[in-house]
Amino acid sequence: MAFWSEQASEAKRNYRFRITLDQEVLWWAKTVTLPSFDVSEVEHNHMDNKYYFPGRVSWSEVSMTLVDPIDPDAATKLSALLSKMGYNIQSKDNAPSKKTIDKSNNTITCLIEVLDKDGTTVEQWTLNNAFIKAAKYGDLDYSNDELKTIELTLRYDWATHDDTYFKLGATTTTTTT
Repeated sequence: MAFWSEQASEAKRNYRFRITLDQEVLWWAKTVTLPSFDVSEVEHNHMDNKYYFPGRVSWSEVSMTLVDPIDPDAATKLSALLSKMGYNIQSKDNAPSKKTIDKSNNTITCLIEVLDKDGTTVEQWTLNNAFIKAAKYGDLDYSNDELKTIELTLRYDWATHDDTYFKLGATTTTTTT
């Protein structure tokens, strides 16, 4: 008998997730890394002893693999998100843009939800002030018939973890900043 069968709940499963990027559910998302962080340390020397104190929190990038369907075209949607961030796509006829990419109003909303067997959200991560750091549109190869994929890397300032969905009747949100 499994350890969680003694409880009234089930274990979370890796394949039950949903990604929402700029208010669009990415049903073609294949994999995603959940947010993670590191805490730096500050060393303090006092006489013959060393003491350590927690320092700054640094959030790691989130990577995802997206299948590139024909409709909707994931490559086109990512190009539109890059334009939304402020990138001006050059053409032969127009002069270079003086506009730069910034975070003032150009961040992307990203939600990562963990689902239960019924499709109900049991855990949600929000990437705050997220933007696209890298996108690799994949490799083409005549020797295989695999799905074309896009590797996407998001950078963000901090993540918010919300598990109120799982705690029935709870009204508090666990926020990690």
